[in-house]
Formats: sequence, structure tokens, C-alpha cells
Amino acid sequence: MAIQLTESAAKQIQAQLAKRGAGIGLRVGVKKVGCSGFAYTFDYADEVGAGDHPFEAFGAKVVIDSESLSFLDGSTLDFVREGFKQVFKVENPNVDATCGCGESFSVKEKA
Repeated sequence: MAIQLTESAAKQIQAQLAKRGAGIGLRVGVKKVGCSGFAYTFDYADEVGAGDHPFEAFGAKVVIDSESLSFLDGSTLDFVREGFKQVFKVENPNVDATCGCGESFSVKEKA
């Protein structure tokens, strides 16, 4: 199981950690919510816990808990600027559908 980071995402993670003055990386997760079933969560990672999986690229680290990893496996984390909006974007091959607002998603049934 693996997660990829783009150079843009890595630079943003490094910039946010420098601004915060603490932390080892970005914690990415999945929670049950929304009209489609799941939503991504983003927070600072201050440590790698027992059930966590760290991924590193371009000098930045992403930490994902075991439960979320099954939903995120094979994904690429990017940081995009769209007009005034600047966000982390997850390109997730496991997503089956997203809701109209784009905030939640459902995943493909496992065979």
C-alpha cells in the first residue's frame, strides 16, 4: 500500500510546518460523513503512532492511520491553486462517486 506526493504538496506541507514551528508532517485521513459516505481529513502530524503509516517524498512526510490507508491506497496527494482557492487535492483511484458539492465520496466495492 502506498501514497504518492507531488512536489507542490510537499512544498506546501513544508511551508505550513515551518509557519507552525512544529510537527513532522501532514496527517491525512478518511472519516464517515456527508451525503456520499466519506470525507478526507487533514491535520498536522506531530508523531507517528503505532497504527500509522508514514510516506515521504520531496522532503515532506504524510502520515496515514491503518483504517484510512485502505481507502487511500494508490492515491496521489497534490496541492492546487484554483483562483483564490488553495487546497490539498486527493487523486484517489478507489473513489466510485462524489457528491454534488465535491466534499464527500463513496468508494468502489471490493471484489
